[in-house]
This record gives sequence, structure tokens and C-alpha cells, in this order.
Amino acid sequence: MPIVKPFMASRKFSATIGDGTGTGATFAIAATAFIDDTGAAATAFPGSFAYYVLYINAQPQTADTSTLTTTTITIPGGDVLDGGTPILVEVVVN
Repeated sequence: MPIVKPFMASRKFSATIGDGTGTGATFAIAATAFIDDTGAAATAFPGSFAYYVLYINAQPQTADTSTLTTTTITIPGGDVLDGGTPILVEVVVN
């Protein structure tokens, strides 16, 4: 039986596709372009987490759609989306 962590919480970060840079496979949005769930400018994504969910235009995306580090979220091909498309990253920390 796996060990279950006794406490988990989520952190949410919002931005728009227009905040990203790069093209094709290198398209990414810096953590500093996001607003956190307290309304403050984010400085980094959590370094340790159980999982995260990327929402593009309120639609949850599959795991192969992005890669998250403490400094950026990479969304290959995201540059083809409209710049006003909302992005939400929910990070579940343990």
C-alpha cells in the first residue's frame, strides 16, 4: 500500500498566451508573467509538487501538452493560439 501524504494544497497561477515567448517547441511563459492566487505577481512555481494541471481557455490539458519547472511552463505550439487566451496552472503541492 502506498504512503499517502497527510496534507496537500493547491496553488493557482494565471496569465495569457500573450505573455509567452518563443515559437513552436520552445514557446514558454515565465513564472514571473503569472499572477498567483493571492493576486500578487508570481516569482516562481513551486519546486516540489505532486502534480500540476494546465488549463488553456478553461479546458484541462493532457500531460503531454506542457512541461513545468520553477521558472517556466513550456507549451509547445502555444504560440499559434490567440494572445488573449487565458492560461491557468494549478500546482498541487505536498
